[in-house]
Amino acid sequence: MPVEFLSDEQAAGFASFQGAPTRTELEKYFFLDDADREAIESKRRDHNRLGFAVQLGVARFLRRFLPDPRQVPVEVVDYLAQQLGITDASCIKLYGQRDGTARSHAGEIEEAGGWVDFAAVEAELAQWIAARAFTTGEGPKALFDAAVVELRARPVLMPGVYRLARLVAREREKATMRLWDTLHGLLNGEQRRVLAELLDVPAGARISTLERLRRPVVKASGPQMDKALERVDEIAALGVAQVDVSVIPPRRMAELWRYGMDGKATLIDRHGEERKLATLLATVVHLTTRSVDDALDLLDLLIATKLLARAERESSKEKLRTLPRVERASATLAEAVRVLIEATDDQIDTDTGEVLAPGLASVDEVWARIEAVVPRRELTSALAAIIELTPPADSDADEAWRAMLVSRFAAVRPFLPRLCEVVQFGATAEGRPVLAALRTPPGLMGRKRVTPDEIDVSLLVSSWRRLVLRAPHLEAGLVDWKAYAFCVLEQFHRLLRRREIFAINSSKWGDPGAKLLQDAAWEVLRPTVLASLCLPEQAGAHLAQRAEALDAAYQEVAGRLPANTSASMGTDGRLHLAALEAVPEPASLVALRAAVEAMMPRVDLPEVVLEMFSWTGADAAFTSITGEAARLADLRVSIAALLVAHGCNVGMTPIIGGAKALTRDRLSHVDQTYLRLATYKAANATLIDAQAAIALAQSWGGGLVASVDGMRFVVPSTTIYARPNPKYFGRVRGATWLNMLNDQASGLGGMVVAGTPRDSLYVLDVLYDRDGGKRPEMIVTDTASYSDIVYGLLTLAGFSYAPQLADLPDQKLWRIDPRADYGPLQQIARGRIALDKIERHWDDICRIIASIHTGAVRAHDVIRMLSRDGRPTPLGDVIAHYGRIPKSLHILRMADEPTYRREIKAQSNLQEGRHALARRIFHGKRGHLCQRYSEGMEDQLGVLGCERS
Repeated sequence: MPVEFLSDEQAAGFASFQGAPTRTELEKYFFLDDADREAIESKRRDHNRLGFAVQLGVARFLRRFLPDPRQVPVEVVDYLAQQLGITDASCIKLYGQRDGTARSHAGEIEEAGGWVDFAAVEAELAQWIAARAFTTGEGPKALFDAAVVELRARPVLMPGVYRLARLVAREREKATMRLWDTLHGLLNGEQRRVLAELLDVPAGARISTLERLRRPVVKASGPQMDKALERVDEIAALGVAQVDVSVIPPRRMAELWRYGMDGKATLIDRHGEERKLATLLATVVHLTTRSVDDALDLLDLLIATKLLARAERESSKEKLRTLPRVERASATLAEAVRVLIEATDDQIDTDTGEVLAPGLASVDEVWARIEAVVPRRELTSALAAIIELTPPADSDADEAWRAMLVSRFAAVRPFLPRLCEVVQFGATAEGRPVLAALRTPPGLMGRKRVTPDEIDVSLLVSSWRRLVLRAPHLEAGLVDWKAYAFCVLEQFHRLLRRREIFAINSSKWGDPGAKLLQDAAWEVLRPTVLASLCLPEQAGAHLAQRAEALDAAYQEVAGRLPANTSASMGTDGRLHLAALEAVPEPASLVALRAAVEAMMPRVDLPEVVLEMFSWTGADAAFTSITGEAARLADLRVSIAALLVAHGCNVGMTPIIGGAKALTRDRLSHVDQTYLRLATYKAANATLIDAQAAIALAQSWGGGLVASVDGMRFVVPSTTIYARPNPKYFGRVRGATWLNMLNDQASGLGGMVVAGTPRDSLYVLDVLYDRDGGKRPEMIVTDTASYSDIVYGLLTLAGFSYAPQLADLPDQKLWRIDPRADYGPLQQIARGRIALDKIERHWDDICRIIASIHTGAVRAHDVIRMLSRDGRPTPLGDVIAHYGRIPKSLHILRMADEPTYRREIKAQSNLQEGRHALARRIFHGKRGHLCQRYSEGMEDQLGVLGCERS
């Protein structure tokens, strides 16, 4: 059984001394108690007494007996000799010269200490390894380390390294075979046939059916949306999604579908039937959900950018085009009305002040006066223009673009009839009427006469009522069903984003409320999760402590404010902070920087990557997607070349060379087999740990401060995973890489989101999905990542949140005691925090943060659920109230401690510097991200994160 997962160094270091034990380890494992001394004193000579003591301590420390007990660090021998009163510790050299002495001593120690031979527990450990391997899918090295920890928790003597390694490899292979056999056994004959045919290339096609189904639609249009729904329907029609795979741990299913989504169809087809069909089953189950996510992503993009935004833009352009006509017509009418008022108003004698009757008595005289200024023909034309170009008095500002939207019904005609047929939706009480109405338009399409009785009139809000019920081209009593369809579709889109309407078989667009910990599961997990978050089950005492801390902070800051030169209260009642002055650089620092720069060699980036591999062993994290051991010579060379190609955004052509490790076929194979998001994360974890061990990085910080910020990339490719934002992307679309950096300059992880959504939606997700390193305690962000709800959730999760508030003077502080006098801060502390409201909803608050903490639901889904159209829900408002306590403390600290502001600014500058470096590295293709699929974006930016770490 191969055990290539252990390097020679790892095998040699197993259950052996890695340098001298620390003082703490010596005291824990090598201290001799009374029972130890009694056993030792029975030995006659010093070298036997000392040797026996050595074996006794080694058994406790290493859980094994060394072949030669004399091969221990001198510090161990000296520590034991001192306890035994042996002046000459070198006598240990004489121990074991007599055959059988060391062996008999080992037997005595084993019997007296209750040590168990490994053979007695091998079968039990094998079952434990098999269960863990089946459940977690961990690699052999992780399983090996876990087995060592499990053995050390028992009085068991360690086996030889290769014996344990072979056991781990054997049981892991059995667990993998069990996984494949279990999934294969869930399928009937027809399902196996259907899955196997996915790997075939149909006649006239260029790719297999699996490859086609793995590719989502990337262009936003009505026909493409129809194709996306066809993909959902085709995958559902395979009849495989109904297979109950709940017996398989989710992590193992994810392991299989990732291989099925990334691997070539020909490679999957080469495997045995059990593995092949298990992989295909997991892939199709994943695609069933993923295809719905992709279809709704496309629908969101189509409605938001192609329909609503375009109608608004075209409406605005039309208004600008007609504005000169409106201005001219308005001026003409204004002149006529002025003459009319002057001619018909009462006259006042300026000499006597007497009010006289109007000077003109007849209509003809009035018209004569008006026509002397504005001809009647021009006046009629101006009136007609105003009636044509301006909305009715009972209209609203949205009517113009909504009317233009109705004219684009052809964009939704291809998919609207199938949307609710293919995707199974659910809804909350608020969303049910809209969801019911969405099923109506397909039955109305093409009809010439539709009456109000056939639609839900209660949904006709604002200008939609006029457009639907009083369309000018329809006779009275009929409705415009196209306008009604868009009225419903607009509200459906809004409620879908808020998850008031949700897709049942969807991960991204599903119901976040259903994913929260519920009932029995919450009751079971409540004590453990709350303990890990340091939150009490009852909020009373906790909130009282928070209130006391806030009140004390107000009193202290208010007392120091008159002497505070960095903060002041303006006459407008707003808090103003003085700008931080740059600390001048000493001459020694300037000289040091110049000296360091002069010593830096000019090297190629591939050489840097290869040297980094030699220092850290991070290349070992790039494992095969098949789970098999690598069989390629110079694999690290190929990996380094590909990291440079992807990180620099230059493609493979510049790195192809004559060496065997750099041929096109070899690089393509390594790229598809070894490089993916999971291996980037594993490699980055290694780099984070290596960086943390460097003394210079430790002087920068302890790794407990981190910043989260977004880096924008233009995405010129046609894709649904990008969104428009003219400020960042011009006339095209783009994506944001939200990444995290700690104060040791290590990139802890990141995620890709389409467009430029508020960072606040995703900050918690980035924090909980970090690649490695210490869990940061203080989180620095910019203003875009800030909201009171996010403040509350981050504080509940145990983070100290320190956003940079660009609009600080406009922020109000919040208080708990309305009667407290905070002196100069009295006016700004005008917000009131309702502790009683927080206490009443404490259990719901804890359930939400526990659901995020345990990974039951994504944080950005919860934040969307807690906020509706920019306004918090009742529960969201309660969490916002809780967040205003640390928010007020944060603002007070910023006002009172300039060093705190400098710490925040320094971390922010470090992040900006990292982004600047990334821009220089990611220089190819004008720095544009040219991937069309979300996985490709994540993979390429994952490379960039590794290189910058």
